[in-house]
Amino acid sequence: MKTTTDLPVQGTQTPQFTEADKITGRSKIGSWFSGDKMFIAMHFIPLAAIYTGVTWKAVVLCIVSYWVRMFFVTAAYHRYFAHRSFETSRIFQFILAFGAETTGQKGVLWWSGHHRGHHKHSDTDLDIHSMKKLGFYESHIGWIFKKENKRVPIEDIQDFAKYPEIRFISKHDWIAPWTLGVVSFLIAGWPGLWIGFFLSTLITYHSTFTINSLTHKWGSKRYETGDESRNHWLLAITTMGEGWHNNHHYYQASARMGFYWWEIDMTYYILRFLGLFGLVWNFKEVPKAIKAKTIASQQANQSPAPREQVLAAGQ
Repeated sequence: MKTTTDLPVQGTQTPQFTEADKITGRSKIGSWFSGDKMFIAMHFIPLAAIYTGVTWKAVVLCIVSYWVRMFFVTAAYHRYFAHRSFETSRIFQFILAFGAETTGQKGVLWWSGHHRGHHKHSDTDLDIHSMKKLGFYESHIGWIFKKENKRVPIEDIQDFAKYPEIRFISKHDWIAPWTLGVVSFLIAGWPGLWIGFFLSTLITYHSTFTINSLTHKWGSKRYETGDESRNHWLLAITTMGEGWHNNHHYYQASARMGFYWWEIDMTYYILRFLGLFGLVWNFKEVPKAIKAKTIASQQANQSPAPREQVLAAGQ
């Protein structure tokens, strides 16, 4: 039986961030270890395997690391911290945050805060990574390098910023990825570091970024959402369910992005499995009435859903 004190509920306490924290939300060492320079270097570091060789152990580590960390991206960064689509204990909340940050995609407050902003302004001039407005490069990776996007949008993520352990791990977002890097080296030596850690991190980066870019350009559109979000079955496989992006933009609160049984959503299946052990609970599902409101039905009723209604549906 879970008590309400275990739950990460909305609070009114203002996080005690310094002025520097409000700009970057990161420690100096974090800005170096997982900042722009390291992001660029990540694209070349795996080439070191040319000199050390590649082992089967390193390849297996790369594959396993990719899928495990992609789960943390989708389940933690996205469905939990950004959309609160299920509930968990404070301890498992921290585990989710740590697992997500092993990907090197910065702190959970930064990631999820900006993602909430994306949904508020999707494909408008205020969307910081709109494929429609900014093109492929900016929507895929270019937006990350902009100074104005480096601050933690604390005003959009105060419900989780009130937790000191979440503030700490977000500020020191280098700890999780470099811990995994050391573990990868201990498991498979230098090939484990170059391939098992760095290459899998690079692949995880770009798989995540395809949702910002490609799923706002290519794929099918079941629902009118006021933006260019699309469903793409292949990206749903590579990102463990995130490719059902039009579904998600239509009803953002759902823990399940594959609305129908034939829409594979591995993250949702794993979350449900974890639910059997009491690690997560209170999953938000998609009401049947919401699923039925396709573009065809909206047009038949001459009642396309405006952006305000779409956003309200995902609360």
